[in-house]
Amino acid sequence: MAPAVPRSGDAIFANVERVNSELFTLTYGAIVRQLLTDLEEVEEVNKQLDQMGYNIGIRLIDEFLAKSNVTRCVNFRETAEVIAKVGFKMFLGVTASMTNWDSEGTSCSLILEDNPLIYFVELPDTCQGLYYCNILSGVVRGALEMVKLLKQVPEEYPYKDDE
Repeated sequence: MAPAVPRSGDAIFANVERVNSELFTLTYGAIVRQLLTDLEEVEEVNKQLDQMGYNIGIRLIDEFLAKSNVTRCVNFRETAEVIAKVGFKMFLGVTASMTNWDSEGTSCSLILEDNPLIYFVELPDTCQGLYYCNILSGVVRGALEMVKLLKQVPEEYPYKDDE
């Protein structure tokens, strides 16, 4: 049996260097705005945000594994729990809830109730279809691919309560 993994990222979050959350949020907003200006098409921006997240995720997993001291997860449910409770807490300061499990336990949704990326955000009507936080899907996809657990991460992250 694998040793117990941390069920909360609070201890790790307390010991990680942090950036001011408002600076982080505003910088991310500026990046999205610049992408909208440069690429003009919302679909292209969605793809670019996902690719940026993927590139971050393949590097972030090393830091996560080094600082979190988590052991190998025994199943996907445990992996999702570690991502939701430790990973998101470690890097964003929030936890996610796991919902919408399929019958095989191989697919779920991670929901951020308090997403720091959306503070100060008001999207105009011209941005219909923009997955503003799509970078998060890319991060998870990149990290899971690096630890050989990737099956499929949706390449979309709705802005708020979009169903």
